[in-house]
Amino acid sequence: MFRFANPLFKSVWNRDRVESIEITVAEELGVGERAGYYDKTGALRDMVQNHLTQLLTLTAMEVPAAFEADTIRDEKVKVLRSLAPLQPDHVVFAQYSGGIVDGEPVPSYLQEPGVDQESRTETLVSIRLEVLNWRWQGIPFILRTGKRLAERLTQIKVRFRSPPVTLFRGSGSNQLPSGALVITLQPDEGFDLDLDVKSPGPEISLDRHSLKFRYAESLGSLPEAYETLLLDVLTADQTLFVRGDEVEAAWRLYAPVLDRPLPIRAYPAGSWGPEQSDPLG
Repeated sequence: MFRFANPLFKSVWNRDRVESIEITVAEELGVGERAGYYDKTGALRDMVQNHLTQLLTLTAMEVPAAFEADTIRDEKVKVLRSLAPLQPDHVVFAQYSGGIVDGEPVPSYLQEPGVDQESRTETLVSIRLEVLNWRWQGIPFILRTGKRLAERLTQIKVRFRSPPVTLFRGSGSNQLPSGALVITLQPDEGFDLDLDVKSPGPEISLDRHSLKFRYAESLGSLPEAYETLLLDVLTADQTLFVRGDEVEAAWRLYAPVLDRPLPIRAYPAGSWGPEQSDPLG
């Protein structure tokens, strides 16, 4: 709805205006009582191949011919089929160590009840993907997810390119930093759009501010996610449900990563992960 109901973004939603797209699903909690399941699964199977990949396809897809389940899912499958094969140096696996969170000690992943003491299961994954089509060729899509991170957060950050020429040299920089559109899905649904505005006074100086929208402030609280899905089941609306060819295309992308063991790095509980988890640099 946000993309296709607002023509403002139509001309900038492409490789000419976008520098990178980052999709983050961060969790504050550890594995807890799910350790028995999680230790046999890991973050890539648990979160990346379904939740984050769905957000990727919705962000990168072309305009569907109609607002109907099959036409929307057709476009999502096209995105999956356009993804370049994953390179090992574009994937980071990590596991949380113990630490102090909100003043309280928390265990490392290996100390969680039900976790194998020799476990090589990843609790954090960071992946750099590239969509090899006309719209997105050369633009990195960064997918990140992990447990015991700094905060609970699900967001899509579309980072735009900086202006090719900066006129405002008196602002102290010959190059303005790139701005971004940040779509937050949880916990505080809404969006932020960066804008640079002139500071008051005779000097040439720019300040960055954001246009902000929050559902809770303007439209009230939203229904729970499963409420929406249960209603879709009752009305036979399959738009938000994955199709068989979507699942197969996703696994063709990720299965080679699972077939070859990767190094497991460590990150402190309550952090944003290891330094190497930023595939942009």
